[in-house]
Amino acid sequence: MNELARTPKQIGNSIRRARKARGWSQTMLGKKSNLRQETISLIETGNPAARMDTILTVLAALELELRIHPRSQSTSSDIEDIF
Repeated sequence: MNELARTPKQIGNSIRRARKARGWSQTMLGKKSNLRQETISLIETGNPAARMDTILTVLAALELELRIHPRSQSTSSDIEDIF
């Protein structure tokens, strides 16, 4: 899995896809990350108030990591995803 995410909504969508690819429910991901199902739901819907440490905990439970690298050129589809 190698996805571009520039907004909380895009991060949430990536987490949702990874969870579903594993066949996990939000409740199961919550148990694996010691978080409530409601917290997983908020992250997956792109709640901008989600804490970075909480997102990193969820990524770790999914055996994913956050990588930082120089920003690529935006395309019209990237801009559409923001709105």
